Amino acid sequence: MPHWIDTPTALDAQLQRRPTRIGLDTEFVRERTYWPQLALVQIAIDDDVLLVDPLVPGMTDALRPWLLDTTITKVMHSASEDLVAFKFACNALPTPLFDTQIAAAIGGVAAGLGYQKLVERITGVVLPKGETRSDWLRRPLSESQLHYAADDVRYLFAVHDALRTGLAASGRLAWLEEDCARFVENAAHDEGERWPHLSMRSAQFLDADAQQRLVRLLRWRETQARASDKPRSWILDNELAVGLARTPPMDKAALLRLFDTQPKAPRKLADAIWQTLSTPLDDEAGMPLARNATDGDKAQVKRLQDAVSARSAELGLPDGVLASRRYLEALQESGQWPAALSGWRRGELEPTLAPILARAGLAQEAAAG
Repeated sequence: MPHWIDTPTALDAQLQRRPTRIGLDTEFVRERTYWPQLALVQIAIDDDVLLVDPLVPGMTDALRPWLLDTTITKVMHSASEDLVAFKFACNALPTPLFDTQIAAAIGGVAAGLGYQKLVERITGVVLPKGETRSDWLRRPLSESQLHYAADDVRYLFAVHDALRTGLAASGRLAWLEEDCARFVENAAHDEGERWPHLSMRSAQFLDADAQQRLVRLLRWRETQARASDKPRSWILDNELAVGLARTPPMDKAALLRLFDTQPKAPRKLADAIWQTLSTPLDDEAGMPLARNATDGDKAQVKRLQDAVSARSAELGLPDGVLASRRYLEALQESGQWPAALSGWRRGELEPTLAPILARAGLAQEAAAG
């Protein structure tokens, strides 16, 4: 039976056991906020499971030493959202991290495998999924919720042991450590995308000036959403942002008239939006443009994908682990290796991809000449 921890003193006492590793997971709610609301923290220590109530005053402060203690390995599964929740609630991130989803991918088990499937594959245990959409902020939690939450960390050590053994045997533990460290580092310094328009398909159909206005709006929206802890779409939805960027109003009065016709328009933020639309960013002169890929671009990315797929097969890695299409497109577009393809990935890929990129560069030069 899991132990319910509802006082910081009780959690502090558990830390005196000085574990060298813990299984760690969270339950959070993110429906009406920008930041995940931490609702429950599950900690496995040896054969025990602690269910920690972060809604109790002082509990997030008591959690911080657990997260920051570098002598304790934090075993987690698909930790990206959990990292954001911990950063916001505890002002700390779990380090060092062993992410079992990343480990399964690097170990050649499968890419993007969910916790239940991974547990079943390694231990043979079939876990229920019944409380996936529960209200984790309510108190008291039901018995079903408590058991479901405990199961989320109960099998992490068995999975950790199997995956770590495999990675050590293949000489890939350093790959995992590098990926997990970068994962935590990215969470620590996440300030939003520099060029958020590049991930919006509709931006491809805007001219350069309109794309600059769109970037201004999207960056402003990101700052506003974080500061107010509201979902981005509650601040300014994508469709309205693109419309304002494509056809900016002549003045603030015209902006207000437009907002009167839009039920979801943020009329109270009209002053800030008008100011944002009309104020250039310091770095927008160097902004890359979102554009429709040409047939030549698509063919080049396909050549890169094929080369990555071949190298993945040689290494016994699932597709997508070495490099996703998104990062290959960025590499093909700029000629610069994205941070996500640094370290061991670049070491494995550069000998194969560099000749393809070089041939493409020569072809472009010949066409331009």
